[in-house]
Amino acid sequence: MAIEDDVAVVGGGIAGMTAALAAAREGATVRVISHKDSTLRSASGLVDVLGYPPRSGGSSGDSDASESPAGDAGPLADPFEAIPDLPEDHPYTAVGLEGVRAALSLFDEAVDGYRGGHTDRNALVPTHGGTVKPTARYPASVAPGLASDPRETLLVGFETVTDFDAPLAADHLRAAGVPFEVRGVTVRFPGAFRADARVTRLADALDADERLEAGDGPSGVSTSLPARGALAAVVKPRLGDAERVGFPAVLGRHETPSIRADLEAELGAAVFEVPTGPPSLPGMRLEGALRGACRDAGVRFTTGDPVAGYETGADGEIAALRVERNGAAIPFHAESVVLATGGLVGKGVDSDRESVREPVFDCHVPHPADRYEWFDDDAFGDHAFARFGVATDGDLRPLDARGDPEHANLRAAGGVLGGYDFAAEKSGAGVSLATGRAAGRAAARQVSDS
Repeated sequence: MAIEDDVAVVGGGIAGMTAALAAAREGATVRVISHKDSTLRSASGLVDVLGYPPRSGGSSGDSDASESPAGDAGPLADPFEAIPDLPEDHPYTAVGLEGVRAALSLFDEAVDGYRGGHTDRNALVPTHGGTVKPTARYPASVAPGLASDPRETLLVGFETVTDFDAPLAADHLRAAGVPFEVRGVTVRFPGAFRADARVTRLADALDADERLEAGDGPSGVSTSLPARGALAAVVKPRLGDAERVGFPAVLGRHETPSIRADLEAELGAAVFEVPTGPPSLPGMRLEGALRGACRDAGVRFTTGDPVAGYETGADGEIAALRVERNGAAIPFHAESVVLATGGLVGKGVDSDRESVREPVFDCHVPHPADRYEWFDDDAFGDHAFARFGVATDGDLRPLDARGDPEHANLRAAGGVLGGYDFAAEKSGAGVSLATGRAAGRAAARQVSDS
């Protein structure tokens, strides 16, 4: 059984779904093929464009890196002022400043419930570790907690949510010099939940407003309350003069706006979420929103099966993808293909002790021959491996070792691209959006022109 589409996108993260959405809006029939859950489930749900300038302007590949014109200064107040000065091999250079803006506009149209589109300037979002992160778009549930807001703040942690130590986060924020009073408390989440209950279970209880045991009432008899009221009852005695309350990001999978509204009514204070580690509810919500936008545009999804190989035609273009399913290799034919499998974290770029490679199409990944040049001796130094990925031309087509396109109908987007360090720059989601949109549009237009 052969399956045919105009455009096939390999990878189901932000870059892959953005490419699919952009291609579908150009009139192409599109299929997303993904093997595993995307890394969005571990991501903060924040959309960074550029939080810090790159520390090195050199290629991540075959030559020594040189100092970036931007240097090591940061954080950036306005990422769009810095983008024109980025190194030549940075992915933003391929799409241009207007390409980044257009990708954010696409995101704003496709995903409800995000803030930040009113300004070019980065917002400063407190994190679960007590740091402040510059970001361009952020969920509405995060908005009341911005570090630029001077209102007195109470951070509330839960005994079973161990990756958010609210008192420690408050200490770190104070040490960072935030312009507001902040303190943290740790409380027991109401109800008889197991000590190892997942954050998704707590979120489900708040979504459904389940009745939970809320301690002993005045008569000494155990009482129960709806989950939102029970949580407010636990927090209210600790509120003091705080005008806003930050919780770990467990305020529902689906009903977050109404949960926040109910808590705010009970507490008489603004309520916000602090992005936390995996599993990440904001990341899951973002994944669901993007997937829904893709489905609304007619994109089809094939999930759980890896791309095990591919076929080329006489002209060297990719003619079909071989998808492994129940021991058989099913051909998926497409006129154009977008590679969006992620970087080292998502296994879109792989390595051993001898070399670095892209495992699906075996695209060339520039890297120093001497593996001791892959990293810096300083644990927090400028590591070359952080910028490993495929090099592309101006049309986002991966290039071979000679500098020629690997396949004329293959494009790459997101973390699989080289030339940038998304973790140091805080640019991962922005690069995925911008290059995903550009690659999807180019793939669809190649089909329409053929």
